[in-house]
Amino acid sequence: MQTIFVDWGGNRVKLTWMPQLKLTESLKVTSVHAVCIKDEKVLLAYIKDRGFNYPGGHVETGEEVEETILRESYEEGYVKGTIRYIGSIEVSHKENPSFDSSGKYPLIAYQAFFRMDVTECLPFLREHESSARIWVEPSEVPFVINDHELSKLILDDALTL
Repeated sequence: MQTIFVDWGGNRVKLTWMPQLKLTESLKVTSVHAVCIKDEKVLLAYIKDRGFNYPGGHVETGEEVEETILRESYEEGYVKGTIRYIGSIEVSHKENPSFDSSGKYPLIAYQAFFRMDVTECLPFLREHESSARIWVEPSEVPFVINDHELSKLILDDALTL
């Protein structure tokens, strides 16, 4: 487990990486993300307003977490494959004085992360939020990904599965 604080839109948000945290009905999973691996390389998609990142997105109403990650991996990376759960980031707004309890997100929510072993890499059509995809050596991911330092821990855990 590791905790960091990030600035999201001018707000202080606490993020804690929890490898293998058991997903239960009581946990509010708001988004899912996949470390997609093929031929020992990692897929990063260029996502509008996020830069290069692991494919992922929000869980739709009535959608299971596993369905969401398969859909998002296809929509953002145009890949399909088998998934294994890695862990989750707990997103806490407890120390965010600007938190709006009637807003889009709960006080504490979770981002679930999966490893996808890619079995199909389909033509990249740019029909959704992503405008590019690249395959990166794992050692190069920290230099390319546009995310916080927990993304390196997530990658390391994904590679050990």
